[in-house]
Amino acid sequence: MKKITVNFVLNGKPVSVEIDENRRLLDMLREECGLTGTKEGCGVGECGACTVIVDGEAVNSCLVLAASVGGKSVMTVEGVQKPDGTLDPVQQAILDNHALQCGYCTPGFVMSAKALLMKNPHPTRDEIRVALSGNLCRCTGYEQIIQAVEDVASGKYNEMPAK
Repeated sequence: MKKITVNFVLNGKPVSVEIDENRRLLDMLREECGLTGTKEGCGVGECGACTVIVDGEAVNSCLVLAASVGGKSVMTVEGVQKPDGTLDPVQQAILDNHALQCGYCTPGFVMSAKALLMKNPHPTRDEIRVALSGNLCRCTGYEQIIQAVEDVASGKYNEMPAK
């Protein structure tokens, strides 16, 4: 297999990764970059567990060729929290709303919600539902997740106390 080098920004830092030319973004992030927060659920773009943000858009990394992110910015769930380790408001709201159980789907929900709020800081409940519609959860139920995103959109987490 032919090797290529992909240069891109990963969680705010420039990186250069050598990969097989047909490598999926999901696999490159997990294996070459060591960022295992991005999960593989279905491998065919149906569950959203592998969602990351590429140039501001939520994408299923299982469907994206790694080579296509050359020159782009990629954010994974590891890049969401603040440098001091403080959780992002989306992450904190998910915890506060008890919007997770097993946690497998949580990184994908965090990334889909983050992408929505980056584009639209005050979405309606219907807009939240649409933005999260590509993510599946088998144990929590969606109401708590939607409520968490609504709480962030309402400004409840603008002045989060340090924990």
